[in-house]
Amino acid sequence: MKQDIRILAIESSCDETSAAICENGKILSNYIAGQAVHEQYGGVVPELASRAHMQNIVPVVHAALQAAGKQLTDMDAIAFTQAPGLIGSLLVGGQFAKSLALALDKPLIAVHHMQAHVLANLIEDPQPEFPFLCLTVSGGHTQIVLAHSPLHLEVLGETIDDAAGEAFDKTAKLLGLPYPGGPLVDKYAQTGNPKAFTFAEPQIPELNFSFSGLKTSVLYFLQAQTKANPQFVSENVADLCASVQHTIINILLKKVKKAVQQTGIKRICIAGGVSANSGLRNRLKEMGEQQGWQTFIPSFQYCTDNAGMIAITAYHQYLGGKFVTLDVGPSARSEW
Repeated sequence: MKQDIRILAIESSCDETSAAICENGKILSNYIAGQAVHEQYGGVVPELASRAHMQNIVPVVHAALQAAGKQLTDMDAIAFTQAPGLIGSLLVGGQFAKSLALALDKPLIAVHHMQAHVLANLIEDPQPEFPFLCLTVSGGHTQIVLAHSPLHLEVLGETIDDAAGEAFDKTAKLLGLPYPGGPLVDKYAQTGNPKAFTFAEPQIPELNFSFSGLKTSVLYFLQAQTKANPQFVSENVADLCASVQHTIINILLKKVKKAVQQTGIKRICIAGGVSANSGLRNRLKEMGEQQGWQTFIPSFQYCTDNAGMIAITAYHQYLGGKFVTLDVGPSARSEW
């Protein structure tokens, strides 16, 4: 095995173009370019996202290499996000990575985006020992994952309809907050009363989730209240955000507690864009102290979509000899 292993990783699954450099399991740089173009549409427009990736990918890779003090010729492998995500976005990152691998004659590593979110917990110290449980929450996914090892991850439960991130974004839209709404719900919730209003918590078997009922509950509640008082939302926005956020976090952490009871594993991580939510981070810490868990929470830069998590996952795949050929294609689906 080569003594020093350096990997260039590219993430382009949605609307962030990101590149990172990993050396022997340490992230040297993690550069992310967002796409403000989607704000005026209230959500990500796939065609515009693809075009923005094409504009951003060369300068982003250059910036990551420069920040790490490395050259392309220093790399031992090229990694990219292969699934899941927007097909057009995945294609840009994938084709760029393949071109680099071919031109440099370096091995190619395809990374699963959701597995990478889980392994983001291995980037910084302290790191969880295996096995551990990870609550992965993002705009498109909500899962409880049992991590047996870096290359053996098992989904114990997942959403049967909408994701937690969608519930945050839908709530923000109903409240008239601009896109992206999830962080704004979190911001307003910090000054609101989390018990001001009560919303439905679905009773879903085992370790699966559902958030469609909560979204409907919020919608009907707001329709009824604004009919009686057109100023209801503007007068109660902080309490509404706090109450919805409290409900979402309750749903998530009840399932985590159940997973701990079923598996006996008390090392708990969170991952995904929604793990940047301050309410979730604080509640997990509190529950961990109450239940005697070890809790691990990534830095904000490793919660949202980023190439650092792709790089750390690729590093472990490199060690395990998991490489792909140039004919591997992107996939919008999330099967592991």
